[in-house]
Amino acid sequence: MVNGAHLLLNSTNPEADRAFFRDGLGFPHVDAGGGWLIFALPPAELAVHPTEKKTHRRSPGHRMLGAALYLMCADLKGTIAALKSKNVACTEIAKERWGMRTTIKLPSGGEIGLYQPTHPTALGLKAGGKAMN
Repeated sequence: MVNGAHLLLNSTNPEADRAFFRDGLGFPHVDAGGGWLIFALPPAELAVHPTEKKTHRRSPGHRMLGAALYLMCADLKGTIAALKSKNVACTEIAKERWGMRTTIKLPSGGEIGLYQPTHPTALGLKAGGKAMN
């Protein structure tokens, strides 16, 4: 049975981006060896979006789907202020049909999303659809 998910974030400067997740966001982690950090993430959910672009990445003999990472928060403006106190810059806030969003620039130059959802979330559900207590 599936007991977790492992997200791969591709980076042109993985050491700097790992330090950001460790120090800037304070995510707990284990060292898998040689400084290869694997981070515990907050509860997560998955949404499958349609695409017109080729967002597949090649893995030996397989077409893996592409993905985008959006961290979620209950108070976007407060989270941005807390990140700013750690010298983490966010882009302008944009209001979308599904919530308010910004992006966080990583040391490598890549960006991840950060948003406050206005849609129902699956964060309180366990696999199998039962609500968590």
